[in-house]
Amino acid sequence: MPDTHARFPQINRSPWKFLAILTLLVPVAVRPVLAGAYPSQPLSVYAAASLANALDELGTAYRNAGGRRVVFSYASSAVLARQIEAGAHADLYISADTAWMTYLQSRRLIDAASRRDLLGNTLVLIAPADSPLRLAIAPHFPLALALAGGRLAMGDPDSVPAGRYARTALERLGVWPALSGHLALTDNVRSALAFVARGETPLGIVYRTDAHSDPRVRIIDTFPATLHAPIVYPVALTTGAQAGARPFLDFLRGAVAAKVFRKYGFTLM
Repeated sequence: MPDTHARFPQINRSPWKFLAILTLLVPVAVRPVLAGAYPSQPLSVYAAASLANALDELGTAYRNAGGRRVVFSYASSAVLARQIEAGAHADLYISADTAWMTYLQSRRLIDAASRRDLLGNTLVLIAPADSPLRLAIAPHFPLALALAGGRLAMGDPDSVPAGRYARTALERLGVWPALSGHLALTDNVRSALAFVARGETPLGIVYRTDAHSDPRVRIIDTFPATLHAPIVYPVALTTGAQAGARPFLDFLRGAVAAKVFRKYGFTLM
C-alpha cells in the first residue's frame, strides 16, 4: 500500500493555523465566481474617426444607464479593418463606408447577420472660420485657383472613405487633374479637419458632421450627393465579439442614440 502520508503531510490541527489556511483558500475559490457574475472587461469598438464626438457621448450614456464600459478606437475605416484582419480584438466595427465592412465580411471576420446600415452623412468644402473666401461647387469651378498656392486637405483616397468620396466628386466636376501637387492627404478625415482648423491649409473636404464639431472652420459649400456613392456607416459585431456586445449594438440603434446622432448632424438609416 502506498504511503499516503508521504504525499499529503498531516495538517497541524492548531485551530489558529487551520483558520489561517482557510482564509488563504477562500479567495481563490470565490474570485472566479465573482468574475463571471460581474464582468469587468470593457467592450472594444473600432469606429471611423468621424464618429468620435457622437460615440464618446453615447459611451458615457450607456455606462450611466448601467451598461458595460466601452473603449473606442478611432481611425480611418481601412486602418481599423486591417487591424482586425491582423488579429486585433474588437467587439464592434463601424465603418464610414460599406466597402471596408464587406472586406471584413468576405474574410468571415464579422457576424454578417448582425450587420446593419446605421447612419448617413454629407460631404462639404470647408475653410478656416475667418476666411473671406466664397466659392460655389459646380462643374469646372476654380478650386485650384482658390487655393492661392496652398493645399487642399482631404483624406487619402486610397484608404480613407471621405477621401474616396471627395476624389470621385472632384473627378466628376472636372477639377481633379488641376489639383495635382496641391493636395494635403491625411490618414483620416479628422486630420484633414485639423489642417483647416489650424489654418495650415486654406480649404479642405470633410463630412458635414466634422465641420459642425469645430468652430474654427466654416462650410463653404456642400457637394451634391449625386457626385459620389451614398455615404453610409454600417455597423456589425465581429466574429470574436463578447456576449455582452450585442446590447450595445442594440443601444446604438435605439432612441437615445438616434437623438445624439441627429444632434451631431448624422442622418439615420
